[in-house]
Amino acid sequence: MSTSFTRALREGSEPTWSRAVGHRFVRELHTGEIPDHVMAGYLVQDHRFLDRFLALLGAAVATADTLDARLRLARFAGEVAGDENTFFLRAFESLGVTEQQRARIPDTPATAGFLALFDEAAASRDYAEILAVLLVTEWLYLDWAQAAPRPRPESFVHAEWIALHDNPAFVELVSLLRGELDRVGPGRADAARARFERAVQLELDFFDQAYARPLGAVGAPAASAAPDASTGGAR
Repeated sequence: MSTSFTRALREGSEPTWSRAVGHRFVRELHTGEIPDHVMAGYLVQDHRFLDRFLALLGAAVATADTLDARLRLARFAGEVAGDENTFFLRAFESLGVTEQQRARIPDTPATAGFLALFDEAAASRDYAEILAVLLVTEWLYLDWAQAAPRPRPESFVHAEWIALHDNPAFVELVSLLRGELDRVGPGRADAARARFERAVQLELDFFDQAYARPLGAVGAPAASAAPDASTGGAR
């Protein structure tokens, strides 16, 4: 049996993919041991993606070449705008992160890199390139979320963040993205591969920088934490 296009993309992204999925951040999230200031800083940065990510999803809806794909992608956009955004707001309240703090914290380099990638992919109006970026952001998270042991951590911040990325609807979404990219990607292989590999590297960088740029007690980045030896440190 031949390897699918998306499977080949993932295999070609190694070892970066596995370093991200097995990152210290993921391990500590699974056990509920991740420090609050690290989790808070990570969520502040991740929430920055919401606007541009929805725009990228909108570009996927606009460039999809079947009604079924458009409907399913549009439904996912609604879920991101609803359930996921609500989680962020509840998590910020639980962790004591104010709106004023969030507003004055600068983007990490990985956040800036992702925002630029989202904008570039959306502006390309190329369905395969858009799918390649979307697939990394969802499939890599499904990979680490499905590896989480049970029972889940006691903190809802940890447990719900895992659950948001390990549920039947999310599995179905990743299956949709893979199926679509397997269908249209081979005709745009080089461009899709470049977007995919860049996104995987940014995922690893994003986890690294959660420790290098944690949230300080007054809403500014705290002193850098020790880098994760398993990933070679923050980039």
